[in-house]
Amino acid sequence: MATTISHSPADTAALGEQWGRAAQSGLVIGLSGDLGAGKTQFVKGLACGLGISARVQSPSYVLVNIYTGGRLTLFHLDLYRLDTPEQVTAAGLEEYLRPEGVTVIEWAERWFGEGSRRKAEGRIQNTEPASQVLWLRWVQIEALSETERRITYENPGA
Repeated sequence: MATTISHSPADTAALGEQWGRAAQSGLVIGLSGDLGAGKTQFVKGLACGLGISARVQSPSYVLVNIYTGGRLTLFHLDLYRLDTPEQVTAAGLEEYLRPEGVTVIEWAERWFGEGSRRKAEGRIQNTEPASQVLWLRWVQIEALSETERRITYENPGA
Protein backbone atom coordinates (compact mmCIF):
# COMPACT_ATOMS: atom_id res chain seq x y z
CA MET A 1 0.00 0.00 0.00
CA ALA A 2 1.13 3.53 -0.72
CA THR A 3 0.07 6.73 0.97
CA THR A 4 0.22 10.29 -0.26
CA ILE A 5 -0.95 13.53 1.27
CA SER A 6 -2.99 15.76 -1.01
CA HIS A 7 -2.79 19.43 -0.04
CA SER A 8 -5.61 20.58 -2.31
CA PRO A 9 -8.39 19.37 -4.60
CA ALA A 10 -5.97 19.98 -7.48
CA ASP A 11 -3.48 17.52 -5.91
CA THR A 12 -6.22 14.89 -5.61
CA ALA A 13 -7.24 15.42 -9.24
CA ALA A 14 -3.58 15.23 -10.32
CA LEU A 15 -3.25 11.76 -8.78
CA GLY A 16 -6.39 10.66 -10.62
CA GLU A 17 -5.06 12.17 -13.86
CA GLN A 18 -1.82 10.24 -13.46
CA TRP A 19 -3.78 7.01 -13.07
CA GLY A 20 -5.96 7.89 -16.07
CA ARG A 21 -2.94 8.33 -18.32
CA ALA A 22 -1.67 4.87 -17.33
CA ALA A 23 -5.06 3.08 -17.24
CA GLN A 24 -5.81 0.08 -19.41
CA SER A 25 -9.17 -1.38 -20.27
CA GLY A 26 -10.48 -3.61 -17.50
CA LEU A 27 -9.37 -1.40 -14.63
CA VAL A 28 -11.79 -1.33 -11.67
CA ILE A 29 -11.14 1.19 -8.88
CA GLY A 30 -13.01 1.07 -5.58
CA LEU A 31 -13.08 4.42 -3.74
CA SER A 32 -13.87 4.83 -0.04
CA GLY A 33 -14.09 7.99 2.03
CA ASP A 34 -16.57 10.19 3.83
CA LEU A 35 -18.76 12.79 2.13
CA GLY A 36 -16.57 15.57 0.82
CA ALA A 37 -13.37 13.56 1.11
CA GLY A 38 -12.45 14.02 -2.55
CA LYS A 39 -13.67 10.86 -4.30
CA THR A 40 -15.33 12.75 -7.15
CA GLN A 41 -12.32 15.08 -7.42
CA PHE A 42 -10.15 12.00 -7.97
CA VAL A 43 -12.56 10.80 -10.70
CA LYS A 44 -12.45 14.21 -12.41
CA GLY A 45 -8.67 13.87 -12.66
CA LEU A 46 -8.96 10.29 -13.87
CA ALA A 47 -11.32 11.40 -16.64
CA CYS A 48 -8.89 14.12 -17.66
CA GLY A 49 -6.06 11.57 -17.81
CA LEU A 50 -8.24 9.41 -20.06
CA GLY A 51 -8.71 12.38 -22.38
CA ILE A 52 -12.40 12.86 -21.52
CA SER A 53 -13.44 16.49 -21.83
CA ALA A 54 -17.00 16.14 -20.48
CA ARG A 55 -17.88 17.69 -17.11
CA VAL A 56 -17.64 14.94 -14.51
CA GLN A 57 -20.31 14.93 -11.81
CA SER A 58 -21.14 12.48 -9.05
CA PRO A 59 -23.90 10.11 -10.19
CA SER A 60 -25.50 9.96 -6.71
CA TYR A 61 -29.06 10.09 -8.04
CA VAL A 62 -28.64 8.07 -11.25
CA LEU A 63 -26.07 5.55 -9.88
CA VAL A 64 -23.96 5.49 -13.08
CA ASN A 65 -22.53 8.11 -15.41
CA ILE A 66 -20.83 6.93 -18.58
CA TYR A 67 -18.22 9.15 -20.18
CA THR A 68 -16.96 8.55 -23.70
CA GLY A 69 -14.76 10.57 -26.00
CA GLY A 70 -11.45 9.65 -24.39
CA ARG A 71 -9.08 6.83 -25.17
CA LEU A 72 -11.18 4.57 -22.88
CA THR A 73 -14.79 4.75 -21.69
CA LEU A 74 -15.22 5.72 -18.03
CA PHE A 75 -18.04 4.14 -16.00
CA HIS A 76 -18.53 6.19 -12.82
CA LEU A 77 -20.69 4.51 -10.16
CA ASP A 78 -21.84 6.11 -6.90
CA LEU A 79 -23.37 3.74 -4.35
CA TYR A 80 -24.16 6.35 -1.69
CA ARG A 81 -27.91 5.79 -1.96
CA LEU A 82 -27.60 1.99 -1.75
CA ASP A 83 -27.13 0.29 1.60
CA THR A 84 -26.51 -3.40 0.90
CA PRO A 85 -24.80 -5.64 -1.65
CA GLU A 86 -28.26 -7.02 -2.49
CA GLN A 87 -29.47 -3.54 -3.48
CA VAL A 88 -26.43 -3.09 -5.70
CA THR A 89 -27.09 -6.43 -7.39
CA ALA A 90 -30.78 -5.60 -7.79
CA ALA A 91 -29.77 -2.33 -9.47
CA GLY A 92 -27.97 -4.38 -12.16
CA LEU A 93 -24.53 -2.91 -11.56
CA GLU A 94 -22.51 -6.13 -11.75
CA GLU A 95 -21.96 -5.65 -15.48
CA TYR A 96 -19.59 -2.79 -14.62
CA LEU A 97 -17.19 -5.14 -12.85
CA ARG A 98 -15.83 -6.24 -16.22
CA PRO A 99 -15.60 -2.96 -18.08
CA GLU A 100 -14.69 -2.35 -21.66
CA GLY A 101 -12.90 0.68 -20.32
CA VAL A 102 -12.46 1.82 -16.70
CA THR A 103 -14.94 1.53 -13.82
CA VAL A 104 -14.71 3.69 -10.71
CA ILE A 105 -16.99 2.83 -7.78
CA GLU A 106 -17.54 5.51 -5.14
CA TRP A 107 -18.63 4.06 -1.79
CA ALA A 108 -17.31 0.63 -2.87
CA GLU A 109 -17.51 -0.63 0.72
CA ARG A 110 -21.32 -0.64 0.40
CA TRP A 111 -20.95 -3.40 -2.16
CA PHE A 112 -17.96 -5.34 -0.89
CA GLY A 113 -17.54 -4.35 2.76
CA GLU A 114 -14.82 -2.26 4.37
CA GLY A 115 -11.46 -2.98 2.74
CA SER A 116 -12.74 -6.28 1.37
CA ARG A 117 -10.67 -6.81 -1.75
CA ARG A 118 -11.22 -10.60 -1.64
CA LYS A 119 -15.00 -10.20 -1.67
CA ALA A 120 -14.74 -7.90 -4.66
CA GLU A 121 -12.39 -10.23 -6.51
CA GLY A 122 -14.76 -13.14 -5.84
CA ARG A 123 -17.71 -11.12 -7.16
CA ILE A 124 -15.75 -10.20 -10.29
CA GLN A 125 -14.62 -13.80 -10.88
CA ASN A 126 -18.25 -14.97 -10.70
CA THR A 127 -19.67 -12.48 -13.21
CA GLU A 128 -20.22 -13.26 -16.85
CA PRO A 129 -18.61 -13.23 -19.30
CA ALA A 130 -15.53 -14.81 -17.82
CA SER A 131 -13.08 -12.20 -19.08
CA GLN A 132 -9.97 -11.07 -17.27
CA VAL A 133 -9.90 -7.94 -15.13
CA LEU A 134 -6.50 -6.31 -15.52
CA TRP A 135 -6.51 -4.49 -12.17
CA LEU A 136 -8.67 -4.12 -9.14
CA ARG A 137 -7.40 -1.21 -7.05
CA TRP A 138 -8.65 0.19 -3.76
CA VAL A 139 -8.34 3.83 -2.76
CA GLN A 140 -9.16 5.22 0.69
CA ILE A 141 -9.43 9.01 0.98
CA GLU A 142 -9.42 10.49 4.46
CA ALA A 143 -9.89 14.18 5.29
CA LEU A 144 -7.11 15.46 7.56
CA SER A 145 -8.13 19.12 7.41
CA GLU A 146 -10.23 21.38 5.25
CA THR A 147 -7.77 21.01 2.36
CA GLU A 148 -5.51 18.07 3.21
CA ARG A 149 -6.36 14.45 2.43
CA ARG A 150 -4.57 11.20 3.16
CA ILE A 151 -4.92 8.96 0.12
CA THR A 152 -4.00 5.32 0.68
CA TYR A 153 -3.93 3.10 -2.38
CA GLU A 154 -2.48 0.01 -3.91
CA ASN A 155 0.53 0.55 -6.12
CA PRO A 156 -0.17 -0.11 -9.81
CA GLY A 157 2.51 -2.77 -10.03
CA ALA A 158 1.60 -4.55 -6.79
